[in-house]
Amino acid sequence: MSENAEGKTRRNHGLIHYANGPSLEEINGTVKVPKGRGFGETLFAYSGPGALVAVGYMDPGNWSTSITGGQNFQYLLMSTILISSLIAMLLQYMAAKLGIVSQMDLAQAIRARTSKSLGIVLWIMTELAIMATDIAEVIGAAIALYLLFHIPLVIAVFITVFDVLLLLLLTKIGFRKIEAIVVALILVILFVFVYQVALSDPNWSGVIAGLVPSAKAFATSPHIGGQTPLTGSLGIIGATVMPHNLYLHSAISQTRKIDHNDEEDVARTVRFSSWDSNIQLTAAFFVNALLLIMGVAVFKSGAVKDPSFFGLFEALSDTSTLSNGILISVAKTGILSTLFAVALLASGQNSTITGTLTGQVIMEGFVHMKMPLWLRRLVTRLISVIPVLICVSMTSGQSAINEHEALNTLMNNSQVFLAFALPFSMLPLLMFTDSDIEMGRRFKNTMWVKVLGWISVLSLTLLNLINLPGANGQIAAFFGDNATKSQLFLANIIAYALIVAIIALLVWTIVEILKGNKRYQLENHSVVGVED
Repeated sequence: MSENAEGKTRRNHGLIHYANGPSLEEINGTVKVPKGRGFGETLFAYSGPGALVAVGYMDPGNWSTSITGGQNFQYLLMSTILISSLIAMLLQYMAAKLGIVSQMDLAQAIRARTSKSLGIVLWIMTELAIMATDIAEVIGAAIALYLLFHIPLVIAVFITVFDVLLLLLLTKIGFRKIEAIVVALILVILFVFVYQVALSDPNWSGVIAGLVPSAKAFATSPHIGGQTPLTGSLGIIGATVMPHNLYLHSAISQTRKIDHNDEEDVARTVRFSSWDSNIQLTAAFFVNALLLIMGVAVFKSGAVKDPSFFGLFEALSDTSTLSNGILISVAKTGILSTLFAVALLASGQNSTITGTLTGQVIMEGFVHMKMPLWLRRLVTRLISVIPVLICVSMTSGQSAINEHEALNTLMNNSQVFLAFALPFSMLPLLMFTDSDIEMGRRFKNTMWVKVLGWISVLSLTLLNLINLPGANGQIAAFFGDNATKSQLFLANIIAYALIVAIIALLVWTIVEILKGNKRYQLENHSVVGVED
């Protein structure tokens, strides 16, 4: 039996099987794009993948960090949102370019240059990061169902498992329609927050002044509401730049049908994919900015004592917490709080689609395993609901505030895995797109992209590592707000051990990629020599 025939046999039998073909093979190169048309029509044909990526920058994990940042520090952290968004645009541009030019997604590119053992380690780490993101989506969707329809939380959590049926439906209608649904849900979220902020009549001069970067945004004082500007900024950065988006974009950027033998066609795809990505990420920036503005202008300063989704929902219907008469009169109708819950549900459903696609990308790329999207979603979601159900059951006999705080803490603590996984997607991405071995001389990063890329990657990696130890660090957060000295000491030991492990694993990854590039270069030279 030939290798192709054997591959087809393996593809046609069993739910879980070997896969080493094009990234997201079912949709790879399936969307036709026009040639010789105007800018607007061509951009429309390429638009869509950027929306799926932008979803990760406005998922439920972003909401409380931005709103709480506004409550505590007014418009100071607007600059952090802006900087995070600009870094995201740069990283996503490189991710899309890698996929289009090399015809490999980021997971495939890493695996092609590294050993099987390292591939398994990075796969497990990235899976944990995706599951951590999924926990935030479970909590967001379950709370939205509870707030909108008064469904008990335990039942609401189980209902989130059935979004696999939605995914089954979407896989039947075509990728272009999936993109349209995602864009529609993004517009719903954007409308909700534009409406609420418009009613609040914010101080626009303060908003604009807040966009100017300042060292105060990363200061360790003042300490307000359990936060410093530094921890608030790190929370926003951690919730904004997520590793799975880089894997996803490098895969779905390949959905457009292009002629890879035509360099101009490749260049056009890179250019329009960049336009698509930057436009959609600009929308994500506005959503996050509006969330922070809500924290400042919609509510009275310091009025939101409970930054969980429950607390924000209640605050939007509590006339004593709102900042002006127009908001108060609208809040009495229940529209503000209902719209907030609708936006939360829309955000959760959007993240369902992108999280599942990303999971398939990293599974195929790192360990060459493939399963149907619905099964992939079911397994991931069932694992993700376990900690949420444990959290709900442990607090079921306590007060509502304790339950809300426990869920909020679980969601925030789950994001710690993102800090582990982010450097292992950013550094290889930068190394690949800086290299003419991978990209060719025309498509490798220009000098200014290279410089900005390294500054961004090293800064984000350093900030993520800095945020692990300390009394306000991510590890100490697992012990709660009233951690003892012995618990803080243990948290610091764990944090520094993790930092050492992350740095060691990064060195391993970089060394293997460099060796893999040398091997690839030698193989290419030997092939050219044989042909000559």
